[in-house]
Amino acid sequence: MADSIETVILGKRDVVERVLLCLLADGHLLIEDVPGVGKTSLAKALAASVATSFGRIQFTPDVLPSDVVGVDVWNEQRSEFEFRAGAIFANIVLVDEINRASPKTQAALLESMQERQVTTDGVTRRLERPFMVIATQNPLEHEGTYPLPESQLDRFMMRISVGYPDTAAALDVLDAHGGMLDDEPAVVPVATAEELTAMTRAVSEVHVAPVLRRYIVALADGTRRHRAIALGMSPRASLNLQRVAQARAASQGRGYVVPDDIKTVADSVMCHRLLLNTNAQLQGMTTHQALAEVLSTVPVPSTEA
Repeated sequence: MADSIETVILGKRDVVERVLLCLLADGHLLIEDVPGVGKTSLAKALAASVATSFGRIQFTPDVLPSDVVGVDVWNEQRSEFEFRAGAIFANIVLVDEINRASPKTQAALLESMQERQVTTDGVTRRLERPFMVIATQNPLEHEGTYPLPESQLDRFMMRISVGYPDTAAALDVLDAHGGMLDDEPAVVPVATAEELTAMTRAVSEVHVAPVLRRYIVALADGTRRHRAIALGMSPRASLNLQRVAQARAASQGRGYVVPDDIKTVADSVMCHRLLLNTNAQLQGMTTHQALAEVLSTVPVPSTEA
């Protein structure tokens, strides 16, 4: 699957692998980066690599919650209301520029992301599995944007950045596109929805030793006690960290988690959930630096224990 996506996203193997970990872990993904680095192309390539339904919502200030979840419309011929599903009714949903929509519209995503269902006019409708929301946002633009609240950030299992390509990859991009801006290679589906569901179930069966569960709890506690962090890891974040570590172990052909699985994915799972205190922000500290301190101070357990 990674090879299929890399036909579109060149020179970003680590990024592609992290996206796939989020997919296998049955979570939602936030891609945060500057314009033009391939955020939308990455999301579309992931959706195309799996034979599932795909929905896309381009968030703007005038997008309404009903555009996301759907609305009941009066059918004159039948003399009854009928439900018209919104874009959220798909297996993989791309929410482009999520921070450009109003908080009310952003909140419409909350129930679907956490409960995997939507409720309109008192009627609850389940969303078909697999279900994944991939949201993108530009961290540099602030005018006309609405920053995501901590409650919604916490519902994204992982946050990643694509980054600029290196020189070799940049040359490959120019060669591959031949001057055509919209000429992207076609991604061939390499898995079905049923196969993906089976893979996510297999991930949940990967063994996590009690000593590693205690390590995850210790990391969470370390973020809450850190001098620079005002808001540390939530219990949901701990569950997500364990789940992504299981996905990494499974992707490497192991039926058990090792400490390196946890440490490798910690940055993508934890940083967007941490909130620095005012003093740390004034000193120019980042959540990545604070997390690095936590990882360096919490003893790494031995799997032999």
